[in-house]
Amino acid sequence: DKFERITRSGNPMNLTSTYLGMELSSPIVVSACPLSENLDNIVRMQENGAGAVVLFSLFEEQIRRENALYQEVMENTAGAFAEAADYFPGAEEYQTGTVEYLELIRRAKKQVDMPIIASLNGISPEGWIEYARQVEQAGADGIELNVFYIPADVSLTGTEVEERYLNIVKLVKSTVSIPVAIKLNPYFSAMGNMAHRMADAGADGLVFFNRFYQPDFDIENLRVISDLRYSEDNEIRLPLLWIAALHGRIDASFAATSGVQGAEEVVKYLLAGADVVMTASSLYRHGIEHLAIMNRELKQWMQRLSFDSIDGFRGVLSQQNIHDPTAYERANYIRIMETARQA
Repeated sequence: DKFERITRSGNPMNLTSTYLGMELSSPIVVSACPLSENLDNIVRMQENGAGAVVLFSLFEEQIRRENALYQEVMENTAGAFAEAADYFPGAEEYQTGTVEYLELIRRAKKQVDMPIIASLNGISPEGWIEYARQVEQAGADGIELNVFYIPADVSLTGTEVEERYLNIVKLVKSTVSIPVAIKLNPYFSAMGNMAHRMADAGADGLVFFNRFYQPDFDIENLRVISDLRYSEDNEIRLPLLWIAALHGRIDASFAATSGVQGAEEVVKYLLAGADVVMTASSLYRHGIEHLAIMNRELKQWMQRLSFDSIDGFRGVLSQQNIHDPTAYERANYIRIMETARQA
């Protein structure tokens, strides 16, 4: 059969992919999560075939809290030991969390060859500019901006929300020379236009999509439940739609995230036009070694579909490349409704 014939041909399956201008050994990337807080885990991720790792996020609130704590200590001790003021540690030395983050980047770059991408999570540019520069100096190969911002203020307009995102990208890009990606949310009123403007603002990559925290209610005890739910494979459809619709139309790298449990979701995202596919939930469920299984199964799918490289099938099912582009538009919705009515 086809699988045996291709296997016996001896053609190696090339998993190499390019993201943010960097060549990766695999399109499967570990998304930002606490697993990367441990250097041993990062080493294991490379050993099991990760193309790159996005480190756990450095939060704006963390930076602000550390700055506030430093200022409080300075104010409470001002004048008490004036002669020792010159020996008091500077803010950059006092910020243990951020210092440890930068140190992890330095250590990881000495231990692994794959790209290490720093993640900055916040809602305003002020807390990020200096730290964007510092993660670059520590050796990060790129930065992922996670603008975790829910515009609950009813006075905010859509334009104001969009400008917040665009300004953050512009400011960070003006600060560093390494590539910068931004993790988008799926709620912009004109996603295609916003993606285009992000690229024009300097974003080297777009990550589809951010999973905003969504609370639940405990109706027995009348309280809000704060918990973390791992993504499910049925969550790929929304990012799949937009990656397929925008592939070839935006001058930026595309990363897919959400719902990746195995190689099937990786294949689908690549067929839509993603350059890389990010996962974290699958690693929590199955362990870091699951990366090796996903890479192996990805090669098997490539053999079954007669593709010998990632570039060979990226975007094959994007709107730009399929025979009937209305499959992504209103006409297909009408066909689905007609089919449902007949059933």
